[in-house]
Amino acid sequence: MGRKWNNIKEKKAQKDKNTSRIYAKFGRVIYVAAKQGEPDPELNVNLKVVLERAKTYNVPRTIIDRAIEKAKGSAEENYDELRYEGFGPNGSMIIVDALTNNVNRTAAEVRSAFNKNGGNMGVSGSVAYMFDATAVIGMEGKTADEVLEILMEADVDVRDIMEEEDSVIVYAEPDQFHAVQHALKEAGITEFTVAELTMLAQSDVTLPEEGQAQFEKLMDALEDLEDVQQVYHNVDEGE
Repeated sequence: MGRKWNNIKEKKAQKDKNTSRIYAKFGRVIYVAAKQGEPDPELNVNLKVVLERAKTYNVPRTIIDRAIEKAKGSAEENYDELRYEGFGPNGSMIIVDALTNNVNRTAAEVRSAFNKNGGNMGVSGSVAYMFDATAVIGMEGKTADEVLEILMEADVDVRDIMEEEDSVIVYAEPDQFHAVQHALKEAGITEFTVAELTMLAQSDVTLPEEGQAQFEKLMDALEDLEDVQQVYHNVDEGE
């Protein structure tokens, strides 16, 4: 499972190169989470998850506050949460999560990105069964044994705990996201290198060089779309 974390970390680093795009996407998802419930993260679980994730991407407080204030106002922007599934080069599998105010536009843009870059859209359920929804929480300054002891004392169940480079990574069921973070925060851990609710592939595939290049073009095309929030895949991108 450590290799999967490498993929998450690499993908995160690549996305961070375009901070304006990242901030715009977070502004939208924070607005939607705040609008769908209370604009207070202590009273709104979905908003709390989004804000924890935003923190690991260094989203400025001004972006967060602006989105929450907008949700408190009278303006009404309606967004639909959509999930697309498809196949990339050499049978690679891809899940695309989007947040849009124009379903037809988004569907057309996602389909076009697949078609122009060696992929094709699949039907609902054609790919997702090969992925597991997972909470991934990473931190520095602790060993895996220390983190395990903290979580055991707090009676929090997790799937796995891995040490990789300078980080310790906790993999857990999505509904344990807050329990894991709360236990760690109670133990004095307040900074996280990653705090994600993600989709992890049950097994990875390695692409030939040509297929890898085509896959990267497809990923760039999908992630560049304004309405796309997250893209998950099962490609081993290496160390």
